[in-house]
Amino acid sequence: MVTARKIDYFPYLLLVPATIVTLVIVAWPLVETVRLSFTNSTMSPIEEYIGFANYEKMFSRRFPEVIARTFIWMALSVSFKILVGIIGAVLLNAAVPGRTLFRILVMPPWIVPIAIGVFIWGWMYNGQFGMISGLMQRAELIDGPLEFLAFRNTAFMATIVTDVWIGTPLVTIYLLAAMQGISQDLHEAAWVDGASRLYRFRRITLPLIMPAVATMSLLSAIWTFNSFDIIWILTEGGPRNATTTMIIDTYKTAISRFKYGEGSARAVMIVLFLSVFAGFYFLMISRFARREVIE
Repeated sequence: MVTARKIDYFPYLLLVPATIVTLVIVAWPLVETVRLSFTNSTMSPIEEYIGFANYEKMFSRRFPEVIARTFIWMALSVSFKILVGIIGAVLLNAAVPGRTLFRILVMPPWIVPIAIGVFIWGWMYNGQFGMISGLMQRAELIDGPLEFLAFRNTAFMATIVTDVWIGTPLVTIYLLAAMQGISQDLHEAAWVDGASRLYRFRRITLPLIMPAVATMSLLSAIWTFNSFDIIWILTEGGPRNATTTMIIDTYKTAISRFKYGEGSARAVMIVLFLSVFAGFYFLMISRFARREVIE
């Protein structure tokens, strides 16, 4: 005779506090943001339901340009982080004297508070007393002071360089950990067979760290997409909106201009874009993994 299995509810009770906290600090604000996006909410206590008017107004103006700029900024920044991170991880993984010290020295850009690091970069970008402009003048690359943050193209690239400087250490250490997880027997066997260092990296190291590269690329893309403090401290989205990304535009709309409804609509679009991007990214990674298994 089969007896009914008694269900133990105690493990589920242990999950209740975490579930409540998650609902309060994640689910409720998200639902409230979606609700506000369909209203004309401002500082006035009176708000009205206006349907999709905020979304229509958003895409009828310059917001498509802001979306394109955001993805370009994210793509360039993440690409440089991954490239420099891989190079840095390879160098830190090399058997050289003092490599422990080098691994420690690579961390300050990530350890230093972001605001302090960005202020330092802002000082270096200054055309009158900044270090970069001064060195370029001494090298006779430019005739006079160059205000990097005063021109559209240079300001855009300056924010990317600063973001790469801040984010690369974490990428480097993460990929270094992945490289150290590779068995040395594989490299030694390839070395015995006469494989060059570049060949061993291309055929052994790189394929084996690809899952770590993919994971860090996704995380870095999300962090970069939502990056606010770097751009805001350096340029506040200027000059002439050259560095205004979606998160900066959302802040200006909701906080600076007190248009909470329009700002909420922009925030919802950010969530949708990141969700679609993450889903597409995981789909591409899964297809790549299946192809590797087949081959």
